[in-house]
Amino acid sequence: MRLVPLLLVVGLGLAACAPAAETPTQPPPDHGVYGARTDTGPNGEPIEINAVRPAYLTERNRRQRVPYNGPEGAGTIVVDPYARFLYHVLGSGEAMRYGVAVGQAGKNFQGSATIGRKHAWPSWTPTANMVRTQPELYGPLKGGLRGGVDNPLGSRALYLYKGGRDTMYRIHGTMDPSSIGKATSAGCIRLFNQDIMDLFDEIPSGTAVKVRTRAESLALEGPLVELPNGYLAPAGEVQTAEAPPAQHRPLPVPPPRPPRPVPGRCVLFLASAGRAWQIPP
Repeated sequence: MRLVPLLLVVGLGLAACAPAAETPTQPPPDHGVYGARTDTGPNGEPIEINAVRPAYLTERNRRQRVPYNGPEGAGTIVVDPYARFLYHVLGSGEAMRYGVAVGQAGKNFQGSATIGRKHAWPSWTPTANMVRTQPELYGPLKGGLRGGVDNPLGSRALYLYKGGRDTMYRIHGTMDPSSIGKATSAGCIRLFNQDIMDLFDEIPSGTAVKVRTRAESLALEGPLVELPNGYLAPAGEVQTAEAPPAQHRPLPVPPPRPPRPVPGRCVLFLASAGRAWQIPP
């Protein structure tokens, strides 16, 4: 009976909201935050949460206090699904920043909302539409999947409401820490379990949440490029890294002398140009 939930954690890719990695040269100084923990499960049982591997704790993924230039007030949660960041605004021009993974549903909502519900080790039930359209995948779980280590929502979940109605937008943990900082096939906004656990304890129900639009993200975070390993990087840094140092740049090779034109014939020259890749919306 345990096999189906275990497979779903991998296969669903956190479908909870229906409708080679960078390696630090040394463990980051705040690695203790991401160490192993023992938590209390939904039935009072102890649940062991594994430490996050240093390979996943890239500069953009690690929780850190950063300067904040957004207009939101202290206490607000700001989700940027395009930069793959979540901010907890602290005030005085600072915020605590978290790296997140963003599923397809993570871009289905934008604007203002509030935290309407909070659950530790939440259960999850696929919608009737999910069961109808993919019965072989979701049929076995139509009665719901209880909270625990087999649940793709992870250790905690925050539920966004707007006007008293559930937006179906979730901020939650994950049982796949390798996904943080990347785009995923399904789900909403997921954090390392250690991050969502601490954030869960810090913010009350009713907390204001702002989900940025693509234009707002571009204005505040600047253009980003997705690297081959699935992580994002500022476009300027990528271009600088790709350009060879000035002292090692080869001298330009003069173009070949064009052939003398022959009456009645056309001479065709081809010029190669590079292409700038952009992240799809």
